[in-house]
Amino acid sequence: MSLTQNVRELLKATASSSCFDRVWGKVSLVSAAPGKVTCELRVEEEHTNQYGTLHGGLTATLVDSVSTLAILCTERALPGVSVDMNITYMSPIKVGEDVVITAHILKEGRTLAFASVDLTNKATGKLVAQGRHTKHLGN
Repeated sequence: MSLTQNVRELLKATASSSCFDRVWGKVSLVSAAPGKVTCELRVEEEHTNQYGTLHGGLTATLVDSVSTLAILCTERALPGVSVDMNITYMSPIKVGEDVVITAHILKEGRTLAFASVDLTNKATGKLVAQGRHTKHLGN
């Protein structure tokens, strides 16, 4: 089974859970490679704030979740626990638009992994948000 197929199976299993990870039910995997994952999400009303644009909290969840998926696509394949996360919000994305979420691992050390995540508007290519995520992988 390819890495992309493995990740698809993981997402399918997680999306049907009753916990917070059910957000995966609306996310589509585009590709998975060692240390890099690309997903898409069509923004629906349930994903928005009072202004009809992608909610910042969901943006943070996407940064967290997709970067963790990219870490799982490394040789060590450990999900780790969050140490630090930073998100810069640059432009809104509205209901009906598609956001592309691309996470790649900047560095994976002995105990820490560092990821960068770009969220872009699929139609315009405009950067919606950019996140950095640091995770502790254990000893």
